[in-house]
Amino acid sequence: MTTEHAAGLLNVPRTNVPNMESGRSGISPDRVRTLAKNYGCTDQVLVEALAAMASSREKGWWEAYRGQLRDDFLDIAELEWHAQRLRIATTVHLPGLLQTEERARALFAAVIPPLPQSDIDLRTAHRIDRQQVLDRPEPPSLDVIVHEAALRMEFGGPAVAKRQLEHLLHRSEQDSVTVRVIPFKAGGFPGAGQSVVYAEAAVPRLDTVQLDSTHGSEFIDTEAQLGKYRAQLDATEKAALPPGASRDFIRTLANDL
Repeated sequence: MTTEHAAGLLNVPRTNVPNMESGRSGISPDRVRTLAKNYGCTDQVLVEALAAMASSREKGWWEAYRGQLRDDFLDIAELEWHAQRLRIATTVHLPGLLQTEERARALFAAVIPPLPQSDIDLRTAHRIDRQQVLDRPEPPSLDVIVHEAALRMEFGGPAVAKRQLEHLLHRSEQDSVTVRVIPFKAGGFPGAGQSVVYAEAAVPRLDTVQLDSTHGSEFIDTEAQLGKYRAQLDATEKAALPPGASRDFIRTLANDL
């Protein structure tokens, strides 16, 4: 279908259509339904999930950081805010949603090339602001698998590391948060060298995987890739200790510091 034809269906200028499809401009729920119908999309559950997303016109808290941080920082915050469930697996770093301010600040201070203090402060504030999603009346389910290596990393020194472990224990007692630990003695496991954030949406076709890299975040949403990461997380979870045993493990490490 040509852009001109689609624009005619919506009774809008031709240039509006690519802006709507790329997310550069807003779109109403009714127009989502109109486009979906004329584009031949028969998956009504998907269409209504998209329409529900379009009905939310309020700017998120992360917009206060636009122009100050890279877009991928804002994208991560928005992804977490709208997710119904977050599955995270990490090997060396703890998830940003579970970091203390001290830990986050120590991590950003270790970035190469070194960041100005103002940038460290800004990134740290944004990371801590992200955690408000866990304190909403109806937070997303957060399932975290963390390797012992990440628990033993003493970013900021032993005292900071101890407070980080105590904070992790505190968060793990929240109903919506589950933390599982993979001890060194568990040996190898799928995806050992990669941190993965899998954000589940209202329907599987809107799920997204976020991967960290030195140059920034990568977002993945193709069906085949999503299936691979779901299977990887399922297998990784089997290598981890149960939640109760994981809390005992973390508590022991904290007591040793």
